[in-house]
Amino acid sequence: MKTLYPLSLIIALSFSIVSFNKYEEKKTKENKNVNYTYNTVNDNEDDNSEISNDFFKRYSDLKKYKSDVMSLYKNRTLGSIWFDENEINEFGSVLYEKAKKTNDLIVPYQKEIDLLFDSKSESNISKTDADMLLSSLYVMYTKKNNADKKKLAYDVMLKDFLNYSTIEESSATANLDAKVEYDQYYKLQDVLKKYKKLDRSHKWKPIETEVPYKDLRPDAVSNTIAQVRTRLYLLGDLKQDSKSDVYDRELMDAVMKYKVRNGFKPNYILAEEHIKEMNVPLSEKMETLMLNMERCRAISSQIAASDEYVLVNVPSYEMVYVKNGKVQLTSPVFVGAPLTKTTIFNGEIDRIVFSPYWTVPQSIVQNELRSKIASDPNYLAEKNMEMVNGQVRQKPGPDNSLGLVKFMFPNPDDIYMHDTPSKTLFDFEKRTFSHGCINVKLAKELAVAMLQDYPEWTQAKIDKAMDGKTENSFKLAKKVPIYIVYFTSLVNENGEIGFFQDVYEKDKEVTTENAVVTQ
Repeated sequence: MKTLYPLSLIIALSFSIVSFNKYEEKKTKENKNVNYTYNTVNDNEDDNSEISNDFFKRYSDLKKYKSDVMSLYKNRTLGSIWFDENEINEFGSVLYEKAKKTNDLIVPYQKEIDLLFDSKSESNISKTDADMLLSSLYVMYTKKNNADKKKLAYDVMLKDFLNYSTIEESSATANLDAKVEYDQYYKLQDVLKKYKKLDRSHKWKPIETEVPYKDLRPDAVSNTIAQVRTRLYLLGDLKQDSKSDVYDRELMDAVMKYKVRNGFKPNYILAEEHIKEMNVPLSEKMETLMLNMERCRAISSQIAASDEYVLVNVPSYEMVYVKNGKVQLTSPVFVGAPLTKTTIFNGEIDRIVFSPYWTVPQSIVQNELRSKIASDPNYLAEKNMEMVNGQVRQKPGPDNSLGLVKFMFPNPDDIYMHDTPSKTLFDFEKRTFSHGCINVKLAKELAVAMLQDYPEWTQAKIDKAMDGKTENSFKLAKKVPIYIVYFTSLVNENGEIGFFQDVYEKDKEVTTENAVVTQ
């Protein structure tokens, strides 16, 4: 499938049964610092009863919700509801934000729940307790917002957050406090309406191709060309459908438009992967739109409150710098590989470092450099590296792995944005190359744009600071928010929808769960 995408938090639904293994040490459990493993309730009903009894004994103010809470876990088989591995998933974040905006909702143990979402806290609440606290919050939120006290179960939760009409109706009937302030939400909603109308028209037919498939190029003549033409007309990339089976100039322009907005390499070749993408069912496209509408909800208030910010969308491999409500700069990026994923979170850029040193992480030293250093005494010198206090670091310079500038935002994963000497990597469609940091193609341009309010930082001073000789760190007087997000569909500046690769399979987790429910 495709991989590179023009710009782009949320429902990483892992609705499942929580069945916890027997406690091995009861005293440890009382310290709330244990993470239990998950199996199936049906296999360990006694264990689950013991764990739930213990939880509601310690959180006694939630005891009246016990029956409803445990019903959420009934007949589920794949793990906790609110966690993706050891982190709260995006669906948990959505719930938290929704609950905070609900008037007169009194939540016992609110402080404990707040700690779960405070990146600066060191909460000792176990994943088991945290999951059940959030399930209790969901029960309280639902009872507060639904007068009919409808049944609490996974399928109801799914409809609450994913049903087409629920999303559309909620935006129309929501009170002022619930209004989504991130306008991308409404842009996606408009696309969703158009796709629903297209779906009802029954004009969306699978594109049939010859077997084996051969790439289609300009001037080719094929029945597939005529089908592609119709598809691009339905999607709005073509103003009219001539029904022609010739790959002509008109179709070339439409193919280019389609590729650019969806992140494919900008050329006129129609490969099999492009036909496969065009054949994705409308139902899947609409589901993707809804998922990303909910992601908009999760960052809505923060985005609305920021007059200046940097947004990095992992699936589209793109960075956007916004100031005073206008896009100042966009740049391709590459991000963490699947095994070293870039963390999805919000932070604040507080420093710009020119001509930086690169302190090589110990994991890289152990796994990649140790053997090279042992076999070649000159390896460090050849790579412009040195050993300082037992750590390997690379000196400033044009070949430094961080390039000539980096942007720092404190975070527990120690990731940051930076320049890179490996410019050819930006030519790839799928750009998951790093150990987690964000490599920015137009890093110098970003530094210039961010320093416009600092008159002492003239172009000449920036050029000198980036000469690669001496590290120069500048602390910003005003921190700039940064949002590292995961949007697999977004509407661009021209009002065009783009669908991007589910590079970390966060969407796939949701659709897999959905399939389990409907079986």
